[in-house]
Amino acid sequence: MFRNFRELFDSFIDPAPAQSEAELQHALQLATAVLLIEVMRADPDIDAAENAAVVDALRAKFDLTQDEVTALVSRAGDAARDAYDTQRFTAQLNRAFDLDRKVLVIEYMWQVAYADGRLHAREEHLMRKVADLLYIPHADYITAKLRARDAGPAPA
Repeated sequence: MFRNFRELFDSFIDPAPAQSEAELQHALQLATAVLLIEVMRADPDIDAAENAAVVDALRAKFDLTQDEVTALVSRAGDAARDAYDTQRFTAQLNRAFDLDRKVLVIEYMWQVAYADGRLHAREEHLMRKVADLLYIPHADYITAKLRARDAGPAPA
């Protein structure tokens, strides 16, 4: 029994490398989708605009079809509900993405946070936490936030 717990724990700390480029790409898509959904879930009043921002960001980032995005959002929702923190997902992005690509993920997350025209304190807290885990410099974090804010709807 302890061996199984140890294997489970080790898989979160040091996950096995992806077997193929397609598996790596899928893991990155899932990690990004989970972070976007986590921002959406941080707002106690989830609305259609936030959900649409998640879908739009995934479609733009990964050039996916509507069916692929729908399946990805479903899997990411399940993974987000089962996850106890975001470190597992940010670690995947740190291994695979350069700074510019990680800043783009943060900007997409800000777009989700601002999609409903207001920024909840829990969304802002999660954003800062994820940016720290992705080793995003503060200036890049703020620039991404401002770009997303200026591109979004007027504040409510």
